[in-house]
Amino acid sequence: MSRCTTLALILVSMLNLTACDRAGAGAARHEYTVTATVGMITDIVKQVAGDRAQVEGIMKEGIDPHLYKPTRSDVVKLLNADVVFYNGLMLEGKMGDVLIKVARKNRHVYAVTEMLQEQSEGYVMTDQLGHYDPHVWMHVGGWMKAVQAVARALSDYDPDYADFYQDNARSYLEQLGRLDEYAREAIGSIPERQRVLVTAHDAFKYLGRAYGIQVRGIQGISTESEAGVRDINELVEFLVANEIGAVFVETSVADKNVRALVEGAGARGHTVRIGGKLFSDAMGPPGTYEGTYIGMIDHNVTTITRALGGTAPPRGMQGRLAIDDG
Repeated sequence: MSRCTTLALILVSMLNLTACDRAGAGAARHEYTVTATVGMITDIVKQVAGDRAQVEGIMKEGIDPHLYKPTRSDVVKLLNADVVFYNGLMLEGKMGDVLIKVARKNRHVYAVTEMLQEQSEGYVMTDQLGHYDPHVWMHVGGWMKAVQAVARALSDYDPDYADFYQDNARSYLEQLGRLDEYAREAIGSIPERQRVLVTAHDAFKYLGRAYGIQVRGIQGISTESEAGVRDINELVEFLVANEIGAVFVETSVADKNVRALVEGAGARGHTVRIGGKLFSDAMGPPGTYEGTYIGMIDHNVTTITRALGGTAPPRGMQGRLAIDDG
């Protein structure tokens, strides 16, 4: 065997060993997999799990979870995951059968709102018909309880690293505490008469209860509900009578009904503008500040506050919000 051939074989062996080492390191870093449904849950699981788990979310930016139908690949991800987190309270309405199937095959399936209810009785809101409101993340203080619930669930699954999960949760909760304080101060700066939030659907009741702002949605808690002409006319009359100057569209809901409000108020001699686009059931694009839970809420609070006459920095609590040039 020639010297060149021997060197080539040694080099190939070294490359193979390096590749194996890298594969082994990668496997060791992510000891198990977690699949979550909506982005708000995916984000907090990533914060708590750290490098222990590979965390993947199913629903991306601009997706309406009320109407979302899982694909075949979604079902595979759920069935193959070691741990599954979903919101519950019918938010993922069309995924119900799949989640039941997954729960039967995998006992590590957690509904975040169910865990939240267990530790905070009376927190979950209902509408006039008694339907549960699933949008629990809109109150930062409530979502902090969800973070604690996720930390407990991961500690139960992976008990040797319980301290690690609790430490991660504590660090994240400190950030959320500052966000909660910012939301309260910013919305509190809106003149009381203008402290009214009108949106495409009823996704902001928890925000309203927590931070003292009246909330009106054109559609109900679920976007599956239809808004009729009467609903829109009643809201138009409300806007005119109360001299409300801004309404808001949502990233995951069609804006036609909100624009009908603007046109209807204009026909009655009252000018209403679109105050901005809010994140309701989905966060912003992955890799952006708005694509995190903190960025999502910072964007919403800042947008609402500034549009309704309150005081908030143009780029939000941390100076990281994207500037909307539209």
